[in-house]
Amino acid sequence: MSVALIAKQTDYRLLPFRFMRMPEVGDSQVLITADTGEYLFVKDSDLPGIVHKRLDRQSALYKDLLARHFIYEPEIHTPFPEMAAQIRSRKNFLFGGPALHLFVVTLRCNHTCQYCQVSRAPLGDHAHDMSAEDAMHAVDRLFESPSPVLTVEFQGGEPLLAFDRVKQIIEAVSARNETEHRSIQFIISSTLHHLTDPILAFAKQYAVQFSTSLDGPAFLHNANRPTPEKNAYERTLEGIHRIRDVLGHDAVSALTTLTSRSLEHPKAIIDEYVKQGFKSISLRPLSPYGFAKKSSERLDYSIDQYLSFYTEALSYLIQLNSEGTYLSEGYASLLLGNMLTPFSSGYVDLRSPLGAAVGALVYNYDGDVYPSDEARMLLEMGESGLKLGTVRQPLSELLHSPVVRQLLDAGIAEALPGCSDCALVPYCGADPIEHFARQGDPIGHRSFSTFCQKNTALLTHLFGLLRNGDHSTQRVLMSWLARRSFNDLAQPGYGG
Repeated sequence: MSVALIAKQTDYRLLPFRFMRMPEVGDSQVLITADTGEYLFVKDSDLPGIVHKRLDRQSALYKDLLARHFIYEPEIHTPFPEMAAQIRSRKNFLFGGPALHLFVVTLRCNHTCQYCQVSRAPLGDHAHDMSAEDAMHAVDRLFESPSPVLTVEFQGGEPLLAFDRVKQIIEAVSARNETEHRSIQFIISSTLHHLTDPILAFAKQYAVQFSTSLDGPAFLHNANRPTPEKNAYERTLEGIHRIRDVLGHDAVSALTTLTSRSLEHPKAIIDEYVKQGFKSISLRPLSPYGFAKKSSERLDYSIDQYLSFYTEALSYLIQLNSEGTYLSEGYASLLLGNMLTPFSSGYVDLRSPLGAAVGALVYNYDGDVYPSDEARMLLEMGESGLKLGTVRQPLSELLHSPVVRQLLDAGIAEALPGCSDCALVPYCGADPIEHFARQGDPIGHRSFSTFCQKNTALLTHLFGLLRNGDHSTQRVLMSWLARRSFNDLAQPGYGG
C-alpha cells in the first residue's frame, strides 16, 4: 500500500463544534463543545491546527478529539451512530410527554410575602378554590400523558387550606394507578403552618413529600415572609420537625428565595440550612412575575449582584463540604448533571426544546391550563395569552394549542440568535416564557437576557472549578452530582 493511500485513509475531518475563550479558566484556554454534550479544553494556539488539519496524529490532543467526536477518520470509523445515540439520550425527555403536573388547588394564603408571584385570596374566600369537578378532569389529563414517571405537585396559595381537594386528587390518582402502573411522586409545596395530625397520617399512607420555603435565619425569613403573628420562621420549623418525626428526615425539602436583603447574608443563610439538617440548598433569585415584579423596586437587584452573592456562597459551601458537612447547591447540581452526564437534568427551564407544555402542565384553580407555573403567574401582569385551554379539553387538544406552537418556535436554543453559536448551549435551555415576561418577546435579545447572563456566568464558573480547582473542590462538585437529592429535584420546574 502506498504512502499516499495511507495518508488519504487517515485524513481526518471536522465534526460540528462550538468554542469560546475562557479567561476565567486560564490564559489561552478555549472550551470546545459538541451537540452531544462532549467538551474539551484546548489551547488557543491549537485551534488553527485543529481547523486546518495540521495536528500530529500521534498526539494526546488528536486522540482526545477523536475519542470525543470532534473529529473523525472517514475511512476507518464512522461515529455518527454513536453521536446519534448520545444526542437521543440528552433529548430523551421529548418522548415522554408532560411528566410534571402542578395542581393549583387554592389561592388562599395567610402570608403576605412581597416577592410572591401570585395573587393571594383571603383565608375565607373559597371562590378561589379548585372545584371537585375540575380536579377530576385534571386527573384525566394527567393520565393522558404517556410519561411512565409522573410528578404531581400541589401549589397555591397555601394548598393545605384546601386539603380536601388535595386528598381527593391523591386518592383518585392512586386508585387510577392501580391499572395504569405509573411511577408517581406526590409533593405538596406549603408553608407547613397548617399541618395537622390527620394530614400527616394521610401523607404517610400515600408517601407524600413536602417542599417548603426557608429564607434563612429568623430575622431574614420573618422579614421576607411576614405573617400577622410575625412568627413565620418558628411555625415553619415546627412543621419541618413534625414532618420529619412522622414521615422521615428526607420527606421535606426547603428552598430559599433571595431578596436584596438576603444578598447581605450568604453565610448566615447557608449556616441555617446546616443547622436544620438539610442536605441541599437552592439559592434562587427573584422571578420577574406577579407581585414580585410589582415589588421589584424594593426587592430586586442586578444580575451582577446576584452572581457576586452566588459565587461567594458557592465558595463557602465548597469549604463546608471539604470540612465534612454535606450540603449541595441545587441549581449547581442540575447544571453539573447537564455538563458531566449523558442525560438532561430534567429541569424544565434548562431544556431545549423547551420544557413548558412539552414536559409540564399547570391546572389552575379556575380550571384553566397553562404550560408552566410562570405562564400562570403572568396573569398578575395582565397577560392571559399563554393559556392553553381548560381541563375539560383532551391533552392532545391542549398540546396542539397555538400557544404551544408559538413557544416551540422560540423554544429550541440551538436555533436561537445568540444561542446557536454559543459553546454553552448543550447545557442550557431556551425558557421563552421568562424572556416573554422580561422583554415582551419569547425569543428576546440574548445580550440583555438575565437568563443567559446567569447561566453563562454559572456554567463558566463551574467549568473553571472543574478545570483549575484543587482536588478537594473537584471532589465536592462530583459528590453533588452523584448525590443529587429530593431537594434538588423538587425545585419548581423539575419534571423528570
